[in-house]
Amino acid sequence: MTITSVTSLDAAKKLSPLVVGGRDKLVRAEMQRLGASADSGLLVVDLNNIRWLTGFTGSAGTLIVRPDEMVLVVDGRYGDQAREQIRNSGASCEIIEGRSAVALREALTNATKSLKIVRFDSGELTVSQLENMTEQLSSELQKIAPVVPKLRRRKTEPEIERMQLAALATDFAMAEVVPMLSQGLTERDIRDELDYRMRRHGAEFTSYDTIVASGPNAARPHHRPVSRRIETGDSVVIDVGGLVDGYHSDMTRTYLIGDVDPVLSEMHEVVSQSQLLGLAAVRAGVLAQDVDKTCRDYIADAGFATEFTHSTGHGVGLQIHEMPWVRTGFAEPLEVGEVVTVEPGVYREGLGGVRIEDLVVVTQSGCRILTSSKKDRQCLQLQPTT
Repeated sequence: MTITSVTSLDAAKKLSPLVVGGRDKLVRAEMQRLGASADSGLLVVDLNNIRWLTGFTGSAGTLIVRPDEMVLVVDGRYGDQAREQIRNSGASCEIIEGRSAVALREALTNATKSLKIVRFDSGELTVSQLENMTEQLSSELQKIAPVVPKLRRRKTEPEIERMQLAALATDFAMAEVVPMLSQGLTERDIRDELDYRMRRHGAEFTSYDTIVASGPNAARPHHRPVSRRIETGDSVVIDVGGLVDGYHSDMTRTYLIGDVDPVLSEMHEVVSQSQLLGLAAVRAGVLAQDVDKTCRDYIADAGFATEFTHSTGHGVGLQIHEMPWVRTGFAEPLEVGEVVTVEPGVYREGLGGVRIEDLVVVTQSGCRILTSSKKDRQCLQLQPTT
């Protein structure tokens, strides 16, 4: 793949604006679909959900979706920021800035006092938060199935643009760093080079802690890089993603260094074919668990069933792991606009591992792949040291 950083940096300047106005109407409609009365409200404390609804990116805030409007309560650090971001986002939302703990409590009480019932997603609140809210609010608090996370599943084109740019930054970085695998560097060296180069090519930050796992360490799917030097005979698993305007990318490639154990070669071939089958299975209407089954059955037939130790994939967006879940037991159909990973892997303790992952947008007839780094079997020869 021939790439230049100009493509990534220019794309960042041309991103379509993220307009979130009207998303609160979707929330109210979903609540009613789930059986909530039209005069109830929704308590939102998860910052990703607040961002999706309002455009606010601060590190603290509480949102009430009322039948007629939204009310965002923030502390004194975020008043100006909230007003500016919500004005730019197109959201219709009242902002209340409380400059003391007492003022914040009063603001939430006033925002909910006309509501008989306030619904909440139990996945958002800790037990302590729920107890405090129960004491503080006069409204009755009732659980409801996840509302905003479900609505966030389907991405708009501006959201996908940001994820595409994040993926592009990782592709640029990988193209520059992969040749370094033959130079006898450490896992941490490779990690540091990737993180620096991703940001140089347009990512604002890493999407998660970059994984570089070599040799026996590659048998650990979420290994943290250490000072081990990459050696001949290693498989090297690199799991890397970038972050652009709050949206994540996710990609994994596995490289073989020099002459490797024949089992590692077989593992790479099996995972590669399994991943291609998984990609071919993705399309709107297919159950997420059936994509997992497609990959899992192929790996099982090849004799590695017990060494595929995680799910085939997950949704990606404002969070690196979010709905939908591409795993056994998630019997919901994929929908157009969802962005998911397809990442089967096989791991053998003491030997190494192989994982190959792409980030894809679900379409009506298949999927659009956002990650472009080469994933064919590459045996890199370790350069002799002098």
